Amino acid sequence: MNRRLSIAPMMDWTDRHCRAFHRALTTNALLYTEMVTAPAILHGDHQRLLGFDAVEHPVALQLGGSDPDQLAEAARIGAAFGYDEINLNVGCPSDRVQSGRFGACLMREPQLVADCMAAIKGAVSVPATVKCRIGVDDQDPQVSLFETVDACAAVGIDTFIVHARMAWLKGLSPKENRDVPPLDYALVRRLKRERPHLSVSINGGIASLDEAEAHLDASDGVQLDGVMLGRAAYHEPAILGQADRRLYGASTPDVDAFAAIDRYRPYMAARLAEGVHLAAMTRHMLGLMHGRAGARAFRRILTVEAIRPGAGLEVVDEAVDAVREAEARRGEAA
Repeated sequence: MNRRLSIAPMMDWTDRHCRAFHRALTTNALLYTEMVTAPAILHGDHQRLLGFDAVEHPVALQLGGSDPDQLAEAARIGAAFGYDEINLNVGCPSDRVQSGRFGACLMREPQLVADCMAAIKGAVSVPATVKCRIGVDDQDPQVSLFETVDACAAVGIDTFIVHARMAWLKGLSPKENRDVPPLDYALVRRLKRERPHLSVSINGGIASLDEAEAHLDASDGVQLDGVMLGRAAYHEPAILGQADRRLYGASTPDVDAFAAIDRYRPYMAARLAEGVHLAAMTRHMLGLMHGRAGARAFRRILTVEAIRPGAGLEVVDEAVDAVREAEARRGEAA
C-alpha cells in the first residue's frame, strides 16, 4: 500500500466524529478507528461499534484480541461494513489489554501474532496490517521487533506501523508508556533497510509535519513508507490542512481552519438532526485555532456553550466569530 501519512488510533479520541473532522482537513491521510476488541464486535451492537460515515474514507478498523477465529470473524464483519483496512493492535500497553492477552503483551508471542494475522488475512480481501511496539519490558528490541515482523511476513503480511518505543508493562502507566521509554527511530529505519520488500511506517513522538518530512527523507538510503501522527494531529489539527500538499504533492490549496469548519459543517448538521449532541463533535475541534488570536475564546465557547441542551451550529459560528474579531483587532493594532 502506498501511503505517507496516517492518523493514529487513540482510545476515547478518534471516534467517528473526530475522523470526519480530520477528513475535513486532509483528503489523503489514512484514518484509524479506536481499537475495538474482537469479542465486543462478535457480541455487541455492530452499528454502534463500527458505524462510520462515507466521508471518512480511507479508514482502517483497528482490532484488539488474540484469538485467531474471533479476529477472523470480526475482520469479516468490519470488511462488510466497508473499512479499507483491518489492523491488529500489538502495541497498546493498558492494564485491560494485558489482562486480556492482547495489545503490547503480544510482542512476547510472535507466532501467535502471525496466527492471528493469517486468520485475518484469510478472512478479508482488504489489506491486513500490524501496528506494534519494538518490544516490551526486558525484551531486546533488536530481537523482538524482527521476530514479530518476520513471523507475520511469513504468512503474507507486508505492512507494519511501528511505534518506536518499548512498552514497559511493569512499572509504567499507559500514559507514561507514551513518553517515558526512549524512542529508537534508528531501529525502525534498520527494519526497513533490512526488509526493503515490506511497507514500514514510523510512529511515536512525531510532533509536526516538519518532523514527518524528516522521517520520510531517504538521504541515508532508507525510504520509509509512511509516518503516523498521534497526539500532534489531535491537539493541533490545523497542521493536517497542509498534509496533502506537503506529503502527497497535491496541487490544491491548503485547508485553513475556517475552511475545515465549513467542510465539517454539513456532517455536524446531519448528526445534530439525528440527535447527536453538539459537544460530541466540537470536542475534537478545541485545538484547531492553536496559536491564533482568539484561540482561548474559541475553546471556551465550544467547551461551555456546546454542552447546553439544544446547542446547535450557532455555537460554532460564535466561536469562529471570536477568532475573526480577535485577529482583526490584532491586525488593526499592528
